[in-house]
Amino acid sequence: MIRLFKHYVPHAVLLLGAIDFVLLMLAAEVGWSLRLWQVGGAFDPDPARLPNMLAFTAALQTAMIAVGAYSVAALQSPRFAVARLLVATLLGITFLSLLFFLLPPVSFWRSSLFYATCIALAAMMVARLMLRGLLGGERLKRRILVLGAGARAARIEALAGRTGAGFTVVGFVAMNDGPVAAGPAVNRADIASLPDHLVALGASEVVLALEERRNALPLTDLLRVKTTGVEVQDFSTFLERETGRVDLDSLNPSWLIFSDGFSAGRRLSSWGKRLFDLVVSLALLLLAAPLILITALAIRLESKGPAFYRQRRVGLYGETFEVIKLRSMRVDAEVGGKAVWAQKDDPRVTRIGAFIRKVRIDELPQAWSVLKGEMSFVGPRPERPQFVADLESRLPYYAERHVVKPGITGWAQINYPYGASVEDAREKLEYDLYYAKNYTPFLDILILLQTARVILWPEGAR
Repeated sequence: MIRLFKHYVPHAVLLLGAIDFVLLMLAAEVGWSLRLWQVGGAFDPDPARLPNMLAFTAALQTAMIAVGAYSVAALQSPRFAVARLLVATLLGITFLSLLFFLLPPVSFWRSSLFYATCIALAAMMVARLMLRGLLGGERLKRRILVLGAGARAARIEALAGRTGAGFTVVGFVAMNDGPVAAGPAVNRADIASLPDHLVALGASEVVLALEERRNALPLTDLLRVKTTGVEVQDFSTFLERETGRVDLDSLNPSWLIFSDGFSAGRRLSSWGKRLFDLVVSLALLLLAAPLILITALAIRLESKGPAFYRQRRVGLYGETFEVIKLRSMRVDAEVGGKAVWAQKDDPRVTRIGAFIRKVRIDELPQAWSVLKGEMSFVGPRPERPQFVADLESRLPYYAERHVVKPGITGWAQINYPYGASVEDAREKLEYDLYYAKNYTPFLDILILLQTARVILWPEGAR
């Protein structure tokens, strides 16, 4: 993987993204040229068309990112990829229509846009069929050697076996630090030279997966490996990179303190984020007001009680605030005010509530909390004080998720279903810690775009 703005992006995704960019630019030019040929004009590669081509390419490629056209499933399955490309095209053309209205100089002739879109779709589908073996094959995978053969090494072995894994394990070295659980493994005493062993296996990276690091770190080996130019990763950093989450089972305070993350240099980014929140929340409240009012009326007609409800939530640095949402459950959903986890197919959810939860309409009034500065558009989900008190006593590092503002959408929300138990909360905490540790505007944009995928395919809504 390559790290862009503190976020890890697979090589296959970058390669496919670069190919798509070239194909979209070429399709835009060919579409324009076809229209010129139709009206009897001569082909003229005019540089003035570059903004038009870039607008076409940016709109469609942004839509492709939003709907998951670069996900593992899309890289592995041509059928899945084609379906996402078609949806992305519809979204991209819709966005282009708005862009053409706001910026007429970058607009296309309608026929040129039609030709460009058809050519682009065909070219990208063919490219995925031709590159399927390369994108999902071994050539783009990193070859790693694991120092250790215990339970941690077994976890790496399991990760390597997942569909779409970006690495392959070329060997395990038993370091005499406990029972062997992965392998086949070679004992360190049977290897004359670890650097030579790396070369023989064609390994490009070493991952340290010792069960007990106290007085067991093979410093001489690691120094020799590092000086040969081979990358060396500790277990926690490796898992963070490969899973997009901070692994609680291997986490220790020293890793959080000394690893790259929680940068104080993001103050300027935070100001930009706040400006974005102000502008977009105000615009969203104005544009969505009719939809919110219609939904509120439907809620009142279906069941007795208020259309909106207020609830205390925990925000930045543990401070509480009131969140406003459209009511999706019966008014007697919580007897005596006792907090209860939402469940799959929860019987307390009304018919209108089930729909607005799936398409996230119930979340729209939270834009008011964003406007006031209590929330952001992107961040960990704000939980209720009762849940937070319980989870902080059960889950280590739970309080660290409150070092950033809570959000309407977030890294955990787009990667994991709605939490309904302590175990779910633990899984989501690992994603929340990844976001808090690696927050950048780039990651925020990525999350906002992929929220469209969650809305269009709401598998995790409860």
